[in-house]
Amino acid sequence: MSDVTNTGALSGLRVVEMGQLLAGPFCGQLLGDMGADVIKIEPPGKGDPMRNWGQGEEKVQWEVIARNKRSVTCNLRIPEGQAIAAKLIAKADILIENFKPGTLEKWGLAPDELHKINPGLIIARMSGYGQTGPYSTRAGFGGIGEAMGGWRYIVGDADRPPARMGVSIGDTLCATYGTMGVLAALHHREKTGEGQVIDTALYEAVLQVMEGLVPEYDYNGFIRERSGSILPGIAPSNVYSCKDGPFMIGANQDAIFGRLAQAMGQPDLASDPKYVDHLARGRNQLELDELINAWTATLTIKEVDALMIEYSIPAGRVYTAKDMLEDPHFKERGAIIEVETEGHGKLKMQNAFPRFSKSSSGFRRSAPTHPGQHNAEIFGELLDWDADMLAEQTGKGVV
Repeated sequence: MSDVTNTGALSGLRVVEMGQLLAGPFCGQLLGDMGADVIKIEPPGKGDPMRNWGQGEEKVQWEVIARNKRSVTCNLRIPEGQAIAAKLIAKADILIENFKPGTLEKWGLAPDELHKINPGLIIARMSGYGQTGPYSTRAGFGGIGEAMGGWRYIVGDADRPPARMGVSIGDTLCATYGTMGVLAALHHREKTGEGQVIDTALYEAVLQVMEGLVPEYDYNGFIRERSGSILPGIAPSNVYSCKDGPFMIGANQDAIFGRLAQAMGQPDLASDPKYVDHLARGRNQLELDELINAWTATLTIKEVDALMIEYSIPAGRVYTAKDMLEDPHFKERGAIIEVETEGHGKLKMQNAFPRFSKSSSGFRRSAPTHPGQHNAEIFGELLDWDADMLAEQTGKGVV
């Protein structure tokens, strides 16, 4: 499926995406959603393993992470393939890679060499531990970054081993920070004409969102532990059980808790010394949660939700994908879109975020159905290859 009119904020910028699985490709997805022309380099043959990732019998996760991209194949492990990649990168604004540090250098594609042929190139490098340091050459996946960055230790119930989220949050955080770096580097290039290297480590991306975890230990000697579904001392803020399922309530601010007490028909709770302010509620968090749960258990989700709206209390259902597709707010804002894909026909997926008032972002092009789908198009457009040249390089296993 070809591009529709591209009015994205990054329209006119060309990205070469190298690497595979999640961190690099998610960075490419974000830039592509904002209008960049993303050329994904895949190894000849099976291509990116992400093509076979996801849940369910038919793997459709690829349709999201590879949208707005064009695919070429190139064997980066041989000199001929490396030379082709260099020619593509010479005509790009941004290079994304998430190989083990040292891989680009081994292939003759070190940043210093690339900047000789393209001084304005912005190179976003994503890896487990960063490009320097004693751990830099170790293999690193998102889960390892989550563990080292402090996330895994505090997730789960206190009497159980560390748990994980049901998504690859370490990879996507790393990619998001990589994208932020690219956007900042574009501003720097606009002022100076210089490209630069962005070094994003999985563990550091996770560390960045760990709030006060480090200074709390440094100053107070306090180590955060696993606390299940709560944040210790922040009460009430939890998932409670209704007659027909779970419901989230966040009423930890004093005035809001007063309104919750009224909604519960127990206004005296707001003046009870055990619950009168933030610190008191924190000390009595378990007891307060049990009291609220005893109340919600007598009502349906719809009944509790109506009361929360009436008393202006932050609250809501715990959504599944099915709930999202049925929800009127998702529909009104177009948070989920239905698109026509080449690989799976009509398919619903998340829209592009954030939203822009002056430029568009979102779905323009379906994910490539097979590795190298755009070889003729891109090699012809950027390298002036004709059909004979493409056939020759394909026959040699270079592309």
